[in-house]
Amino acid sequence: MTDKPRKTGIKPADTITFDETDQRILAMLQEDSDTPVQAISEAVGLSATPCWRRIKRMEEAGLIKRRVALVDQERANVPLTVFIGVSTPRHEISWLNTFRELIDDIPEILEAYRLTGTVDYILKVVVPDMASYDAVYKRMIEKLEFSQVNSMISMEELKFTTAVPTKYL
Repeated sequence: MTDKPRKTGIKPADTITFDETDQRILAMLQEDSDTPVQAISEAVGLSATPCWRRIKRMEEAGLIKRRVALVDQERANVPLTVFIGVSTPRHEISWLNTFRELIDDIPEILEAYRLTGTVDYILKVVVPDMASYDAVYKRMIEKLEFSQVNSMISMEELKFTTAVPTKYL
C-alpha cells in the first residue's frame, strides 16, 4: 500500500504565483505586522476585502509563517550579542539530535545554523554580560563534546532586519 499525500487545501508557496501587489503587501507587513488591513489596502490600491484575502492566501501558503513582536535587546537587559562558531568532533545524526535538544533548551540562543566550510554551526546568543555568556558556554560543554568553540563578540550592530526581499516572489 502506498501513502497518498493528504489534501489539506493549502497550496505550498512555490505553487502559487504572487504579483507586485502581493509583494507590496508583504513588504508592509514585514515593516509592521500590526498595520491595519484598511491602511495596507489603501497603500496598494485595493479595497479591504481583496487585500485581506491576499494576506490570508499568503498565510495559508506558508509564506507568512507567523507574526511576532521585535524586542529591544538593550531594554530587555540582554545587550551583549555573541556569535559562536562550533565544530563537531564527529558528523553523526545522534550528535546532531543531541545538539538540537541542547540549543532548544538554552533560551539565550536565538538563532542556529548548520554551515558549510570550516565551522559546522553558528549560534547567535544574547546575554546581559560576559558572566552570563560564560554560563551559557559551560551549559553547552557540560552536555556535549565539541572539537572547537569560537566566540565572537559583536561590538556594533550595523544592520538588523527580519524582512526578506519580496522581489523574488
